[in-house]
Amino acid sequence: MIDSEITFRKLEIFIAYMEKLNITRTAEHLGLSSVSVHRALHSLEEGLRCPLFIHKGRNLLPLPAAKALLEHAALVTEQMEHGIEATRLAAGFGQKRLKLGTLYSLTLQTIPRLIMGLKLRRPELELELVMGSNSHLLDRMEEGQLDAVLISTSDSAVDPLRYDQIPLFQDDIFLAAPASSVIATEGPADLRDFRHQKFVALAEGFATYHGFQEAFQIAGFDPDIVTRVNDIFSMLSLVQAGVGYTLIPGRMKGVYENTVRLMPLAEPYQMRQTIALVYPHSRERDPNLLALAAECRMYALGNAAG
Repeated sequence: MIDSEITFRKLEIFIAYMEKLNITRTAEHLGLSSVSVHRALHSLEEGLRCPLFIHKGRNLLPLPAAKALLEHAALVTEQMEHGIEATRLAAGFGQKRLKLGTLYSLTLQTIPRLIMGLKLRRPELELELVMGSNSHLLDRMEEGQLDAVLISTSDSAVDPLRYDQIPLFQDDIFLAAPASSVIATEGPADLRDFRHQKFVALAEGFATYHGFQEAFQIAGFDPDIVTRVNDIFSMLSLVQAGVGYTLIPGRMKGVYENTVRLMPLAEPYQMRQTIALVYPHSRERDPNLLALAAECRMYALGNAAG
């Protein structure tokens, strides 16, 4: 067994000393104190259970044992550096590809702006986009298939000890109606006025699913849901075609501006989504994620200023 006193850090100090053969210069080179260098070399001797140096004044002169260790220590530390690099690459650190999960609704404005900013920061980076529901994206990141996700953190429980979050913006929820709707509202829409209407909705796991359920619980009735779909664009197309009403975030306003009416909700039903970048805390120093996080902070500042 290798004694616990023998560590890679001590071997690095030993290699540096063997190059300098001077405690003070070694300490300056490594940014350590002379006492720390001396202690590391002495501790290494204890772990090896044999002397490496003899004292001559204030200097330590290497014995044949030190020269033998130097050859192997250099090989071991070099091999470990390669191993660390290979491990980080296998984990996705520093690769030229970033796998980003996103909600469908964010592909309209948010994603294009982030991609443009990210390419300026890291021109060589290739971005792979995966779209899906909140729960699907979180599951894929949990399994290591995604590096980061852009989701609604209002609708998902994200463990703050495991994941870092950077909020980008908040979004209000609106009632979406076909342009041909005969129900006219003065001011905010009261969902109780739509008790006898048909609705379309997103499937469970999507960002507005729980808010949709809660809003109608407050209204005191179960909506007549014609169908559930797996992306927000299909849902809005159904609203446009007159199939039914739905609840959508305000960021979708510009999609079917002339064929879908968006009405603010009355106070009891009002909801807001927080859209945030979420990524594993263990990868906070990954250069690709650092660049993405920086761009998300710039995006958030731009929204706050606007």
